[in-house]
Amino acid sequence: MPQHPDVLSTGLAKGGGGSVKLLSINDKWEPLVTYSIIGRDRRTGEIGAAVQSKFPGVGTIVLHGKAGAGCLTTQAFSNPAHGQAGLDLMELGASPKEALAILLRGDEDIDQRQVALLNLNGEPAAHTGETVISWEGFAGSKIGCDCVVSGNALAGEEVLLAMVEAFTAEEGELAARLIAALQAGQSAGGELRGQQSASVIVVKSDGGYGGVAGRHVDISVYDHATPIDELARCYQLHRLSYFKSDPNDLLPISGALALELKEILTRKGYAVSEADGWNSLDIAALERFMGMENYDNRLRSDAQIDAEVLEDIRAKHGAIAHDG
Repeated sequence: MPQHPDVLSTGLAKGGGGSVKLLSINDKWEPLVTYSIIGRDRRTGEIGAAVQSKFPGVGTIVLHGKAGAGCLTTQAFSNPAHGQAGLDLMELGASPKEALAILLRGDEDIDQRQVALLNLNGEPAAHTGETVISWEGFAGSKIGCDCVVSGNALAGEEVLLAMVEAFTAEEGELAARLIAALQAGQSAGGELRGQQSASVIVVKSDGGYGGVAGRHVDISVYDHATPIDELARCYQLHRLSYFKSDPNDLLPISGALALELKEILTRKGYAVSEADGWNSLDIAALERFMGMENYDNRLRSDAQIDAEVLEDIRAKHGAIAHDG
């Protein structure tokens, strides 16, 4: 089988004919036919995972992550209990391979599991059961630089290769790179059954609302015709409300920009100063307005505004041109 540069295959096989088996071991539930990725950003220390499936609310079952430990995905005939157990093992010092071996030891349904792990050092581990490999379509995992991708009942091996390539090539925030990998997998053929739900998580010790929670990003699209596109849209909303401002993106409020913001604030019922410039009354008005608009983590108590917030305000409330 031809190999993609810088990608390691694990447990790969092309499934035979027939249809995807839709009954579980106990004939009680459907398998999570899906594709997922775990990736880390070695620059920021963030680690995260993303998933898409023709199954509602897939992220709540497949994605598991913990700051200080790593991430784990469990799919096919998923055992969600593997999630917390695997994270605990890695947090205690077990390597992903050691943790995976412990999780699968004594598992009567090992042949129907698909599990992947990645720790904070970028060490991966992956397992695809023989029964999963026998389903229609392609099943297996690929290990790339700082990432591991897994999938079953896929249009082909190219789905996973495209995901690794997109994640590696993409620059910027980790969540955006994970979503880009899902988009690339879908463009390469995706899952045979189609799309329904998608989810992304990113964990780091100082992440989340106010920088005090381990969950930096946690977004799930439960049921949607194009869930990956919706996931990308929701991520942009999340960034504005949950992420702090980049100091390099702060703009001074003066001149024409001060006039523009005062007109927007006036239309929204906030009292502003009549004098030129931007004083304490205007600062307080903009801070209250931004709180109402859910820019909580980008509030300012000085005469500056976040460029991303300004762009969003203009999109929602109309840009006003002023000379000067």
